[in-house]
Amino acid sequence: MEHNINSLINYNIRAYDGMIGEVDEFYFDDESWKIRYLVIKTGSWLSERKVLISPDAIIKQPWQNGFFPVLLTKQQVQNSPDIDTEKPVSRLQETELYSHYQWENYWGSGFYAGGSMGVSMPFPSVEHEVLMEPDKDKTADNYVHLRSTERVSGYHIHATDGEIGHVDDFIVHEETWQITAIVVDTSNWFGGKKIVIPVAHIKKIDWSENLVFLNMVKASIDKHPLFEKDNYPLLPLYK
Repeated sequence: MEHNINSLINYNIRAYDGMIGEVDEFYFDDESWKIRYLVIKTGSWLSERKVLISPDAIIKQPWQNGFFPVLLTKQQVQNSPDIDTEKPVSRLQETELYSHYQWENYWGSGFYAGGSMGVSMPFPSVEHEVLMEPDKDKTADNYVHLRSTERVSGYHIHATDGEIGHVDDFIVHEETWQITAIVVDTSNWFGGKKIVIPVAHIKKIDWSENLVFLNMVKASIDKHPLFEKDNYPLLPLYK
């Protein structure tokens, strides 16, 4: 099943011994387009601190009822490394986080902790089609490819022959946590329609200028399905 990211914001996170907080946003890998972390607002019990939770911690079940049960305790979360979500997350911080929870790291291994994500789903060769433009102030040694869904929302979208709108939402697969498509608000270009564009059509992202470039012309945009939030969750349909 596929869901739109905005519908998952404010989902409650339930540990073995009580509620941890609510989903505030998601961090995705800008090379693979997989969700790597849920950013959780913990609320007053943890002084409003925000914490990062890997999708591996979530007990596999249909995404419904407005909550994600996790294989954690509140004590584990309370004692987890304090990471400032207002700043870029370093690899050292990720290493400390994974060590604390005893998760198997995803970098270099090609899979999530413990293999708990289930069977890998077929997906277009995004790595070969998406050309990322990393921030110039980050070195190759410490650069981590994490991007916030909240911050990327609003990026302007350009077809090969001009602007068509901006990023409004993301479509994510329930089993793999793979972002399969972006939802483009076409604003004044196509009557304000929201259109679902597979990420395989993204040619390049200019992170410094907040721009997304597609490998298609404006005239082809209408060939893609309209986004209707009442239709989600749904089975994957995008090619």
